[in-house]
Amino acid sequence: MNSARRILCQTLALSLFIWASASHAAQKLKNEDCLACHADATLTKDMNGKQVSLTVDEKKLNHSVHGTMFTCVDCHKDVKSLVHETPPQKVTCAGCHADAQLAYSHSNHSKVSKTGKMPAANCEDCHGGVHEILATNDARSLINHANIPATCGRCHGQKFLMESNGETNQPFLSYQDSVHGRATEKGSTKAAVCTDCHGSHQILAANDDQSSISKFKIPATCGTCHSDITKTFNQSIHGQAIARGNGMSPVCTDCHGIHSIKSHQDPNSPVAEQNVSRDTCARCHEGVRLSREFGLPGNRVSSYMDSYHGLASQGGSVVAANCSSCHGVHNILPSNDPHSTVNVANLDATCGKCHKGATQKFTLTKVHLADGVHSNDIDSIAVRWIRILYIVLIILVIGAMFVHNAIIWRSKLAARRRAHPAMMVRMTVNQRWQHLVLLSSFIILVITGFALKFPDSWFAQMLGMGEHWRSIIHRVAGVALIAAGIYHVFYVVAAREGRRLLCDLAPAPRDAFDALKTMRYYLGLSPTKPEFGRFSYAEKAEYWALVWGTALMGVTGIMLWAKVWVGNLLARWWVDIATTVHFYEAILATLAILVWHFYQVFFDPDVYPMNGAWWDGKMPVDHYREEHGLDTESIAEAEAQQKGSGSTEP
Repeated sequence: MNSARRILCQTLALSLFIWASASHAAQKLKNEDCLACHADATLTKDMNGKQVSLTVDEKKLNHSVHGTMFTCVDCHKDVKSLVHETPPQKVTCAGCHADAQLAYSHSNHSKVSKTGKMPAANCEDCHGGVHEILATNDARSLINHANIPATCGRCHGQKFLMESNGETNQPFLSYQDSVHGRATEKGSTKAAVCTDCHGSHQILAANDDQSSISKFKIPATCGTCHSDITKTFNQSIHGQAIARGNGMSPVCTDCHGIHSIKSHQDPNSPVAEQNVSRDTCARCHEGVRLSREFGLPGNRVSSYMDSYHGLASQGGSVVAANCSSCHGVHNILPSNDPHSTVNVANLDATCGKCHKGATQKFTLTKVHLADGVHSNDIDSIAVRWIRILYIVLIILVIGAMFVHNAIIWRSKLAARRRAHPAMMVRMTVNQRWQHLVLLSSFIILVITGFALKFPDSWFAQMLGMGEHWRSIIHRVAGVALIAAGIYHVFYVVAAREGRRLLCDLAPAPRDAFDALKTMRYYLGLSPTKPEFGRFSYAEKAEYWALVWGTALMGVTGIMLWAKVWVGNLLARWWVDIATTVHFYEAILATLAILVWHFYQVFFDPDVYPMNGAWWDGKMPVDHYREEHGLDTESIAEAEAQQKGSGSTEP
């Protein structure tokens, strides 16, 4: 009896269970039906050795973008009843998001995923957990504008993960330090993030023609934010070349960088004032690549670097003109285009941005003329021949000076004996002060002048003052040199001792014979040592070379200082000639002082280690008699003073 009752109860319970299941199968399941089991945090199931969580956070589900619109079975379409011993199939988003799925299927992520060699991002990785997907305008969403870099960085910021696919995490790191990355980090909603450039679902490699970051689509991609700049660029010579399919023409990323884009005010930016010429424009316009392919002239950057603008820029100037100052930034056009900033009709306005008052006459010269490039313009011919003339002159003159002094120095060093002669006055106080001003200004001019021409040299680095102060100090020293020269002219005219000095320094025909006799004597070809008056041929030559060099450097220096006025009055090529003369005359004068004058003061064995006349004006009488035996008047005066004072020194 009891057994029959148990069977009846079991049959009834089974019938009720089957009825309930059939009833639920007949109607669509609701979320609460599923959550009756799947809200249990302990519900997990071991499937083929893989621990899979089957729990759902009801709160997160309700706040997700799907929670208010769909039920569980809208996505889990294979679930028809509460009883499903077989786990539901993996949900695909393609049912609702067919377009996004199609785009993703062509992307790099999908291609990598299909290889099975390494994991690649899928819908869940970017949009969030399956049941926790939030709308893009939700600040917590992984695909919210502010969170996109971090979302992409979960994969692309991992060094070893990216290297396993033959790539690097450097693009992500560079973006973080870029102007876009920093702006996004500060809360900007307009700064570009990964998806703005690469797209959302159909992310393709840069070498794919369909990619938004392919060479020919870069302007349009950047133009989604920088529309005005892109419009200007498209009308430029570079933009027109890209539109014609010329892949050698630069686009935005070629100049600004790709992921590491920085503000033009950042000193590390490739488009910063100090970098745009040397680093950015040089990549195309310095080599022969464009010359061979399109007939464009090369060496543009090197010729710019040799100019004042380039040298000053290397010296740290932030106001000296660079490529973009003259050619423009995004609106670069060929010089034959009437809208070009370097068109002959517009040059006065372009140059006038820095050189106020510049006229078209001031601009009549070649700008990028480089060594080896010959031109029919008078300015380039003159500069080229002056350069050749001075190079030959420097080699011959300085070479002859060096050989001359080397012969004398070797002979005197062997014959030198110690002596303690009485002293006489060789230079007056007035003359010593003139010499001191000349010496100081000359040394300063040499250092500050060559620091401009050779900004990477040790003495340029030693100054450490930048172009602004270098130029000021150079000009002050130049004024001092010119003032000393003008004073000396009045001195030799108005002062008695000055007139005597000028008379004694006047060249004479016998000076040429004295030079020949001196060489014969010190070469051992003549037993007779030549005698000189108050000044020897060597001292006379040095004095008149100094007069000539000071006048020439003063005139050309003033021309360079007043280059706009000179260029407008005469022609711009006169400024170029003045620049060439000023530079090569500076080399000639500097080497002459080192080789010729320093020998007389320091290296002559008869005066070694130094001729102190420039300091205290005194010279040994015996030495003076040996070198200037014909100046009997000065020797007699010195001896008379010694006898009158009863001292060996005046």
